[in-house]
Amino acid sequence: MPPRHPVSDSRLLTFEQALSAKERRLFRSFDSPACIQAFLDSIPYSADPRYRCPLNVLRDRKAHCYDGALLAIVALRRLGRRPMLVDMLAWRDDDHMLAVYREDGHYGAVAKSNFVGLRYRDPIYRSLRELVISYFEGFYNMEGYKSLRAYTRPLDLVTLDHLDWMRRDAAMDVIAEKLEHRARTRVVDRHMVARLAPIDRRAFRAGMLGAVRAGIYFPPKARKG
Repeated sequence: MPPRHPVSDSRLLTFEQALSAKERRLFRSFDSPACIQAFLDSIPYSADPRYRCPLNVLRDRKAHCYDGALLAIVALRRLGRRPMLVDMLAWRDDDHMLAVYREDGHYGAVAKSNFVGLRYRDPIYRSLRELVISYFEGFYNMEGYKSLRAYTRPLDLVTLDHLDWMRRDAAMDVIAEKLEHRARTRVVDRHMVARLAPIDRRAFRAGMLGAVRAGIYFPPKARKG
Protein backbone atom coordinates (compact mmCIF):
# COMPACT_ATOMS: atom_id res chain seq x y z
CA MET A 1 0.00 0.00 0.00
CA PRO A 2 1.49 3.42 -0.95
CA PRO A 3 2.09 5.94 1.84
CA ARG A 4 -0.74 8.31 2.57
CA HIS A 5 -0.40 11.95 1.70
CA PRO A 6 0.47 14.19 4.64
CA VAL A 7 -2.45 16.07 6.11
CA SER A 8 -2.61 19.23 8.14
CA ASP A 9 -4.93 20.67 10.76
CA SER A 10 -4.71 23.76 12.90
CA ARG A 11 -2.94 21.97 15.78
CA LEU A 12 -0.37 20.37 13.49
CA LEU A 13 0.18 23.70 11.76
CA THR A 14 0.78 25.41 15.11
CA PHE A 15 3.16 22.61 16.10
CA GLU A 16 5.18 22.89 12.89
CA GLN A 17 5.37 26.68 13.21
CA ALA A 18 7.10 26.21 16.59
CA LEU A 19 9.85 24.10 14.99
CA SER A 20 13.09 25.46 13.62
CA ALA A 21 13.68 25.01 9.89
CA LYS A 22 15.95 22.03 10.60
CA GLU A 23 13.44 20.44 12.99
CA ARG A 24 10.64 20.99 10.46
CA ARG A 25 12.59 19.25 7.70
CA LEU A 26 13.25 16.32 10.03
CA PHE A 27 9.61 16.07 11.09
CA ARG A 28 8.40 16.18 7.49
CA SER A 29 10.83 13.43 6.55
CA PHE A 30 8.83 10.94 8.65
CA ASP A 31 6.90 9.49 5.71
CA SER A 32 5.84 6.12 7.16
CA PRO A 33 5.37 4.43 10.55
CA ALA A 34 8.63 2.54 10.00
CA CYS A 35 10.46 5.82 9.36
CA ILE A 36 9.09 7.27 12.60
CA GLN A 37 10.31 4.18 14.41
CA ALA A 38 13.76 4.50 12.82
CA PHE A 39 14.07 8.01 14.22
CA LEU A 40 13.04 6.90 17.72
CA ASP A 41 15.58 4.08 17.55
CA SER A 42 18.30 6.53 16.52
CA ILE A 43 18.03 8.85 19.52
CA PRO A 44 19.21 8.05 23.07
CA TYR A 45 16.84 6.58 25.62
CA SER A 46 16.14 9.25 28.22
CA ALA A 47 16.68 8.47 31.88
CA ASP A 48 15.91 12.08 32.83
CA PRO A 49 13.28 12.53 35.57
CA ARG A 50 10.95 14.52 33.31
CA TYR A 51 8.45 14.20 30.50
CA ARG A 52 9.16 15.81 27.13
CA CYS A 53 6.40 16.97 24.83
CA PRO A 54 6.83 16.14 21.11
CA LEU A 55 8.36 19.57 20.43
CA ASN A 56 11.10 18.98 23.01
CA VAL A 57 11.74 15.42 21.84
CA LEU A 58 12.65 16.85 18.44
CA ARG A 59 14.60 19.67 20.07
CA ASP A 60 16.56 17.57 22.59
CA ARG A 61 16.83 14.40 20.46
CA LYS A 62 16.10 12.06 23.38
CA ALA A 63 13.02 10.31 24.75
CA HIS A 64 11.71 7.50 26.92
CA CYS A 65 8.67 5.40 26.05
CA TYR A 66 6.05 8.00 26.99
CA ASP A 67 7.78 10.86 25.19
CA GLY A 68 8.48 8.71 22.15
CA ALA A 69 4.90 7.47 21.88
CA LEU A 70 3.55 11.01 21.88
CA LEU A 71 5.97 12.14 19.19
CA ALA A 72 4.94 9.10 17.14
CA ILE A 73 1.28 10.05 17.55
CA VAL A 74 1.94 13.54 16.15
CA ALA A 75 3.92 12.15 13.21
CA LEU A 76 1.32 9.46 12.46
CA ARG A 77 -1.41 12.07 12.64
CA ARG A 78 0.36 14.09 9.97
CA LEU A 79 0.32 10.98 7.76
CA GLY A 80 -3.45 10.74 8.06
CA ARG A 81 -3.70 8.03 10.70
CA ARG A 82 -5.77 8.36 13.86
CA PRO A 83 -3.29 6.93 16.37
CA MET A 84 -4.14 6.18 19.98
CA LEU A 85 -2.07 6.02 23.15
CA VAL A 86 -2.10 2.67 24.95
CA ASP A 87 -0.38 1.98 28.26
CA MET A 88 0.79 -1.60 28.85
CA LEU A 89 0.75 -2.26 32.59
CA ALA A 90 3.36 -4.37 34.34
CA TRP A 91 4.07 -6.17 37.63
CA ARG A 92 7.27 -5.10 39.45
CA ASP A 93 8.34 -3.31 36.30
CA ASP A 94 7.86 -0.09 34.35
CA ASP A 95 4.74 0.31 32.24
CA HIS A 96 5.25 0.76 28.50
CA MET A 97 3.53 3.16 26.09
CA LEU A 98 2.50 2.43 22.52
CA ALA A 99 1.38 4.71 19.70
CA VAL A 100 -1.21 2.39 18.16
CA TYR A 101 -2.60 2.87 14.67
CA ARG A 102 -4.68 0.90 12.15
CA GLU A 103 -3.93 0.03 8.54
CA ASP A 104 -6.54 -1.76 6.44
CA GLY A 105 -8.33 -2.80 9.61
CA HIS A 106 -5.21 -4.21 11.28
CA TYR A 107 -3.32 -2.85 14.28
CA GLY A 108 0.33 -1.79 14.39
CA ALA A 109 2.42 0.22 16.85
CA VAL A 110 5.37 2.59 17.09
CA ALA A 111 7.24 2.70 20.40
CA LYS A 112 10.43 3.95 22.01
CA SER A 113 11.97 1.44 24.39
CA ASN A 114 15.11 0.66 26.35
CA PHE A 115 14.53 -3.00 25.39
CA VAL A 116 14.96 -4.56 21.97
CA GLY A 117 11.67 -6.44 21.86
CA LEU A 118 9.30 -3.65 22.90
CA ARG A 119 9.44 -1.40 19.85
CA TYR A 120 7.82 -1.46 16.42
CA ARG A 121 5.01 -3.75 15.29
CA ASP A 122 3.86 -4.00 11.68
CA PRO A 123 0.11 -3.46 11.15
CA ILE A 124 -0.79 -7.15 10.89
CA TYR A 125 -2.72 -7.73 14.12
CA ARG A 126 -6.46 -8.30 13.95
CA SER A 127 -7.26 -6.85 17.37
CA LEU A 128 -5.71 -4.61 20.00
CA ARG A 129 -5.37 -7.60 22.33
CA GLU A 130 -3.52 -9.55 19.65
CA LEU A 131 -1.13 -6.63 19.21
CA VAL A 132 -0.49 -6.30 22.96
CA ILE A 133 0.05 -10.06 23.38
CA SER A 134 2.82 -9.88 20.77
CA TYR A 135 4.88 -8.01 23.38
CA PHE A 136 4.39 -10.57 26.13
CA GLU A 137 7.51 -12.73 25.77
CA GLY A 138 9.84 -9.73 25.46
CA PHE A 139 8.30 -7.81 28.37
CA TYR A 140 10.23 -8.89 31.46
CA ASN A 141 11.66 -7.35 34.61
CA MET A 142 15.15 -7.43 36.07
CA GLU A 143 14.22 -10.42 38.22
CA GLY A 144 13.74 -12.42 35.02
CA TYR A 145 9.94 -12.66 35.21
CA LYS A 146 7.53 -11.92 32.36
CA SER A 147 5.82 -8.85 33.73
CA LEU A 148 3.07 -7.68 31.34
CA ARG A 149 -0.32 -7.93 33.04
CA ALA A 150 -2.84 -5.58 31.40
CA TYR A 151 -3.37 -2.68 29.03
CA THR A 152 -5.50 0.43 29.04
CA ARG A 153 -8.35 1.38 26.79
CA PRO A 154 -6.83 3.50 23.97
CA LEU A 155 -6.73 7.24 24.56
CA ASP A 156 -7.41 9.53 21.60
CA LEU A 157 -5.20 12.58 22.13
CA VAL A 158 -7.22 14.64 19.65
CA THR A 159 -9.71 14.96 22.52
CA LEU A 160 -6.96 16.64 24.56
CA ASP A 161 -5.75 19.10 21.93
CA HIS A 162 -6.95 21.95 24.12
CA LEU A 163 -4.01 21.16 26.43
CA ASP A 164 -1.55 22.05 23.65
CA TRP A 165 0.24 18.78 24.48
CA MET A 166 2.34 18.81 21.32
CA ARG A 167 4.25 21.86 22.60
CA ARG A 168 3.86 21.94 26.39
CA ASP A 169 5.68 19.66 28.81
CA ALA A 170 3.14 20.58 31.50
CA ALA A 171 0.41 18.74 29.58
CA MET A 172 2.26 15.44 29.93
CA ASP A 173 1.25 15.05 33.59
CA VAL A 174 -2.40 15.63 32.69
CA ILE A 175 -2.30 12.94 30.01
CA ALA A 176 -0.59 10.54 32.41
CA GLU A 177 -3.38 11.18 34.92
CA LYS A 178 -6.00 10.46 32.25
CA LEU A 179 -4.32 7.12 31.53
CA GLU A 180 -4.42 6.22 35.23
CA HIS A 181 -8.21 6.28 35.07
CA ARG A 182 -8.71 4.40 31.77
CA ALA A 183 -10.47 1.06 31.81
CA ARG A 184 -8.02 -1.86 31.85
CA THR A 185 -8.02 -5.24 30.18
CA ARG A 186 -6.04 -8.09 31.73
CA VAL A 187 -3.94 -10.29 29.48
CA VAL A 188 -3.29 -13.04 32.04
CA ASP A 189 -5.18 -14.25 35.09
CA ARG A 190 -3.65 -15.42 38.37
CA HIS A 191 -3.70 -19.07 37.30
CA MET A 192 -1.76 -18.24 34.13
CA VAL A 193 0.69 -16.15 36.14
CA ALA A 194 1.40 -19.06 38.46
CA ARG A 195 2.43 -21.17 35.48
CA LEU A 196 4.65 -18.64 33.70
CA ALA A 197 8.20 -19.77 33.01
CA PRO A 198 11.03 -17.34 33.77
CA ILE A 199 12.61 -15.62 30.79
CA ASP A 200 15.35 -17.63 29.12
CA ARG A 201 18.77 -16.17 29.99
CA ARG A 202 19.80 -15.85 26.35
CA ALA A 203 16.58 -14.01 25.55
CA PHE A 204 17.14 -11.82 28.62
CA ARG A 205 20.59 -10.78 27.42
CA ALA A 206 19.45 -10.25 23.83
CA GLY A 207 16.58 -8.02 24.91
CA MET A 208 18.97 -5.84 26.91
CA LEU A 209 21.27 -5.10 23.96
CA GLY A 210 22.18 -1.41 24.08
CA ALA A 211 19.99 -0.69 27.12
CA VAL A 212 20.74 2.46 29.13
CA ARG A 213 21.22 1.20 32.68
CA ALA A 214 20.10 4.46 34.27
CA GLY A 215 16.74 4.05 32.55
CA ILE A 216 16.08 0.52 33.85
CA TYR A 217 13.62 -0.08 36.68
CA PHE A 218 14.96 -2.37 39.38
CA PRO A 219 12.10 -3.61 41.60
CA PRO A 220 12.63 -3.33 45.36
CA LYS A 221 13.65 -6.51 47.08
CA ALA A 222 10.74 -8.37 48.58
CA ARG A 223 10.66 -8.41 52.35
CA LYS A 224 11.33 -11.69 54.05
CA GLY A 225 9.08 -12.94 56.59
